[in-house]
Amino acid sequence: MKKIFTLSVFILLFQFTIGKIQAQTKTENIILVTLDGLRWQEIFGGADSTLLKNKNYTKNYDGTSASFWNNNLEVRRRKLFPFIWNVVVPNGQLHGNRNAGSKVNVANPYQFSYPGYNEMLTGYADPTVNSNDKVMNKNTNVLEFINQQKSYKGKVAVFSTWDVFPYIINEPRSGVYVNSDVDTLKFDNSNLKLINDMQFLTPRPIDVRPDVITYMAAREYFKAYQPKVLYIAFDETDDLGHAGEYDQYLKSAQAEDAMLADIWSIVQSNPQYKNKTTLIITCDHGRGDLIKDQWKDHGENIKDSGETWIAVIGPDTKSLGEVKTTEQLYQRQYAATIAALLGLEFTAEHPIGKPIRDIYTK
Repeated sequence: MKKIFTLSVFILLFQFTIGKIQAQTKTENIILVTLDGLRWQEIFGGADSTLLKNKNYTKNYDGTSASFWNNNLEVRRRKLFPFIWNVVVPNGQLHGNRNAGSKVNVANPYQFSYPGYNEMLTGYADPTVNSNDKVMNKNTNVLEFINQQKSYKGKVAVFSTWDVFPYIINEPRSGVYVNSDVDTLKFDNSNLKLINDMQFLTPRPIDVRPDVITYMAAREYFKAYQPKVLYIAFDETDDLGHAGEYDQYLKSAQAEDAMLADIWSIVQSNPQYKNKTTLIITCDHGRGDLIKDQWKDHGENIKDSGETWIAVIGPDTKSLGEVKTTEQLYQRQYAATIAALLGLEFTAEHPIGKPIRDIYTK
């Protein structure tokens, strides 16, 4: 009898604790957006004058300068990222300005895409994840974990430009819906059918569908099916960086900022999402330094390519603005932070980085 009573008390305490955790957060929905290979230098400094003036990287200096350059740093970075600087920063947080002491790094040693996304989504900088090959990820990711929760089952979706994401997410095992590159949008929705036709007919200058098609597919899915967790993974900034096309890199970054503004306006106009949604914006890796003319590339042998950034806005996130205090954050902390925002504790078969407390507690 005593054992039964003790067990009953334990169960009640456990249920109370879980309920208490859930009650501590207002976030019911997550939108995660990644801008592949976008440098922290542009986020905090706007267009880089060295790259802007280099004819090898900027073909149309006059036009690009008119669009992106200003001698005033505050004005310059707002020209490139008006949504991040006019909306996210005043109402949320932006980490990663190394000039101000805020450091954000990848923990994996490889400093390129698959290892970065694995670290970000699983919380584990797995040393065996060391290529961009289309290999099913053995590590449990936070989207998979969330999708296993009763109230989130079937309410988690991923839209990506890069066609490796079904493997990174391990779509067959995780059960998370992943729409990648030119996957057919098999939904009874006229807008999605139109986007499906467009993605097969549009030019593919970087050999994958344009980010705007990925975004429009994600947006119309979001409006039609109302997922609770949506991940949009853009790719153009990295591909254009590798190509050395700095003017196009800037244009793509600015366009992605506009897409962020668009999805946030939809969130704010929908009672299901307004004041209940956290938007997280980040990247998978950095790029090489300018001194050695390595900005096009990244990897374990290229200095600075492990330097990243993260921006967050939502009902549980303190309005710290641009963080200028000394700190060291790691990409491996993101997965647990995403779960914590939903009042969940992410668990898996591998080590997981601790959540970033400032992001999920006001």
